Amino acid sequence: MILGEKLSFLRKQNGFSQEELADRLNITRQSVSKWENGLAIPELDALIALSNLYHIPIDRIVRNDDECNISLKKGTNGTPEKAELVSFLLRAKQHTYAGHGAECEPSRPASHDLRFQEGSLLYIDSYLGGQKFSGEEAVWQDEVPVWSMNYYGRVIGESFSGDFLKAALFEVPAESPFRGPEIFRQGDYTYQCKTDGDFEWFQGYEDIFYLDKKIYELHFHGGIIVP
Repeated sequence: MILGEKLSFLRKQNGFSQEELADRLNITRQSVSKWENGLAIPELDALIALSNLYHIPIDRIVRNDDECNISLKKGTNGTPEKAELVSFLLRAKQHTYAGHGAECEPSRPASHDLRFQEGSLLYIDSYLGGQKFSGEEAVWQDEVPVWSMNYYGRVIGESFSGDFLKAALFEVPAESPFRGPEIFRQGDYTYQCKTDGDFEWFQGYEDIFYLDKKIYELHFHGGIIVP
């Protein structure tokens, strides 16, 4: 796989169009097209940005040998590469709770379960409660768990809007694919999210303000699962 093909593969694997990737990197779509067609090579700062965005080392992007290309598509221990997991997780989140997806049959008494599957990858979000709630999002490959996130949240003020929370979570960023973006505003509502760590090991906190009053908060943590 030559560099241009690899850049195209990584972009598609992470669910970006050429225009979306260009916006992320603050470059033109024509630059992305030239990279992928072998007409230009990314500068070092662009390679660093791609490495951070796709959660892989730079050498995995630029090296052109079979061992590197195989590991790009498949992670260690037979689990999917992080880029593939992130791309799948983004789609799963946007098709379930954040996207007003329908609940499936509960797996536990009084639980709310949402499910999304593509090929060998399966995502399930299962939570308990309402104004105070806890839950877990997890991803399986071939019925083997590979990633999980636990969360606990509560509504602490009036004027809470579930639709606003879903709108914020729908904007889940690829560089931090856990909850919503760092800041999301809509009318009088403001959503904030802070995260420490990376896809393999992380923890974070989100809250919602209505005008200047906090009305909602949630803690989350998780990471990669290795059997």
